[in-house]
Amino acid sequence: MSKASIGRRLLALPLVNLTLLTLLGIALVGSVVLIFNTVEAERKEREQVRRTNDILLSLRDIGRAVINAETGQRGYYITLDQRYLDPYRTARERYEGSIDELAELIGEPVSQRQADLLADIERLGDAKFEELDQSVAQIARGELIAAQRQILTDEGQERMARLRRALTDMERLETEILQKAADDAAAVEARVLPLLAMLLVMLLAALALAYWQVTRAARAAALEAHAQQLADANDRAELLARELNHRVKNLFAVILAIVRMSGRNDPEARDVVESIAQRIHALLTAHEVTQGTLGHQQADLRKLIETTLAPHRGADTVLEIEGPDVSISAKQVTPLGLVLHELTTNAVKYGAWSQGGTIKVDWQRSDGKILLEWVEHCPSGIVAPEQKGFGSQLIDSAARQLQGSIERRFGDEGAQVSIAIPITE
Repeated sequence: MSKASIGRRLLALPLVNLTLLTLLGIALVGSVVLIFNTVEAERKEREQVRRTNDILLSLRDIGRAVINAETGQRGYYITLDQRYLDPYRTARERYEGSIDELAELIGEPVSQRQADLLADIERLGDAKFEELDQSVAQIARGELIAAQRQILTDEGQERMARLRRALTDMERLETEILQKAADDAAAVEARVLPLLAMLLVMLLAALALAYWQVTRAARAAALEAHAQQLADANDRAELLARELNHRVKNLFAVILAIVRMSGRNDPEARDVVESIAQRIHALLTAHEVTQGTLGHQQADLRKLIETTLAPHRGADTVLEIEGPDVSISAKQVTPLGLVLHELTTNAVKYGAWSQGGTIKVDWQRSDGKILLEWVEHCPSGIVAPEQKGFGSQLIDSAARQLQGSIERRFGDEGAQVSIAIPITE
């Protein structure tokens, strides 16, 4: 190999490094944006829940105020006892306050349907109270016949029926708005896991490519250098590889810091932020397991299991791990690590380790596949979840990435998870 060829390869290294850093920067920014959007969507959903509840209370207050006022008017007409006017006046004051509160809660921007219903409620309510005011005034003046005609007219009953329909339509509309906010938040949250997995794949690919570039340059330089220069080049290559690995860990630390800062001023988002942070920790654990094996693109299955479960083990936790020495590909480490993290978290919160039970993990080779069994023995048993949450969606997504299968079973003795993944040479 000529000196000119070696020189061209060495000059190409800064361009490759710049490209790698650019890709990493894009992936990091994309992850931060999506995580921020997830937290923001959760916050908007909670705000919509509070707003909808307040609107529903105002609507019910309006309906009760009209009914109470009508009841007071009827009592006054029948008994001529002015004590019935007290609940009537109270109901009227409450109606006016509830109408103002409803308009303020709906606020701006408002849809055309909301505006129409609000106008109908206010118009029908005002008209109903004008009718009640007129009959009460007639009773006070002793015009009982005129008041009776006013009370028995169908117009008042029809106006009350239209007011009830308008209140019901507004309640239905606000419920639909709340459901849409919940669906939007769920859709945003479902996109977090694929992007985080893609980020880790990009980081590992960039690290592997950078390591290959460095070792390639070291080999090229060694052809023209003294034996000591070759040793120095290898030392520099290893130092750069460790530095790149250190930078990858720093990127994870930056992501974790941004996630926690995004929810620092919103205590209600703390659970969502902590859940995202734990999954990022799981990605970091999977990354650390692959270190030192990038040349072969393999990782030890036993080490992955032990490393993932280690942070959750205590003096009173029982864990049995059995299985032959098996290596899995670097591409399988990320999704399998996330599945193990999710199973461990569930065991700590709801499963064996929350009840003082035991967890047994064993695996074997069979027909070109790795068959892994996760068995939890729970003294109090475990109940299957009624619906799939984000953790279940995460496991299903990981099964597709592994190109294998994951089956979960729940019973009186505990939970059992069967994982089958292909063996990659």
